[in-house]
Amino acid sequence: MVFKNESIPIVWLFLLLLVLASNFSLYHSSLGVNMMPVNMNGVVIGSILDLTILAPVLFLAWRRKLSWKNLIVLMAGGLIVARFMIPMEYLAPFKVLTWVGFVIEAAFVLLEILLLVTLFKYLPEIIRSVQKSPLPLLFSFSHAVDEKVRKHLVIQVICSEMLMFYYAFGILKKKPQHKANTFTLYKKSSLIPFQLMMIHAIVIETLGIHWWLHDKSFILSLILLVTNIYSVILFLADIQAVRFNPLQVEDDRMYVSLGLMKRMEIRWEDIEEVIEDPKILEQKLSKKTIDFVARDFEKVYPNVILKLKCPVEVTLLMGIKREYEQVAIRVDESEKFKEVLKQKLQ
Repeated sequence: MVFKNESIPIVWLFLLLLVLASNFSLYHSSLGVNMMPVNMNGVVIGSILDLTILAPVLFLAWRRKLSWKNLIVLMAGGLIVARFMIPMEYLAPFKVLTWVGFVIEAAFVLLEILLLVTLFKYLPEIIRSVQKSPLPLLFSFSHAVDEKVRKHLVIQVICSEMLMFYYAFGILKKKPQHKANTFTLYKKSSLIPFQLMMIHAIVIETLGIHWWLHDKSFILSLILLVTNIYSVILFLADIQAVRFNPLQVEDDRMYVSLGLMKRMEIRWEDIEEVIEDPKILEQKLSKKTIDFVARDFEKVYPNVILKLKCPVEVTLLMGIKREYEQVAIRVDESEKFKEVLKQKLQ
């Protein structure tokens, strides 16, 4: 039997779930308890090795993010999971070992707190750099942060949240002023009406379901309320980010984004081919293609697809990074955009 590359991660995920489920059932099911030997030390050691070595390796293989740092964090997490999964009557001889996981995780949390302190220390300089930059705010802010603070997942998430709150509440009285070298992506679409419709639906759901759920479960109603408020803020910020960050063309590259959800820089030298064939444009986009096409109530297609010489990094929501080989773009002034593309590529 031959597996496709796309099916291999599913195999790792299946094995990971199998390891976790088998260890859980060993200690928390009647069948597992009945199979226990008199001396449990060997079984407990095997479970600890499964949770601290085998499970982390399978998780990293599934996510395709192999690194020593991730492995150490997951091994420490495995010790913590063992502390709660294995009953204390069996774990007692190895209790000290499980506390190592808490110590390692606490050390990483402390490191992340120090990174956040560094971020806020340099925040005034970052803001001044953004104000001087001619680039769209989504790009100039991330560039300024990368110059001052070491790249880290926590920093990416915090910066993403800062951008969200800025666009939701910081520019309510401002109007977008587009330059000659910019192209909007949303004016000939139903993107903003669709976002407003989603906000309206969330508000109605909050008023209706929240009060009904409040009598049933206070905690669930509170979680729903916080989630809905966050969703409304995210939609408001995304609308403003789309309006204030059009596609911008520069001498050596272009900056393209679609709200807070995705953004990327494309250097002209990285473009191998510009696809304009309607038959290709109307086909379903492949998984290796990122699209910057505003949502519409009707089916719409990109104006062009840029085939890249090598995969280029795209920043998604929460600072998540992905690489794509093709870029599908739809702008409001398609003919003018195509002319600019031809001039830059020549």
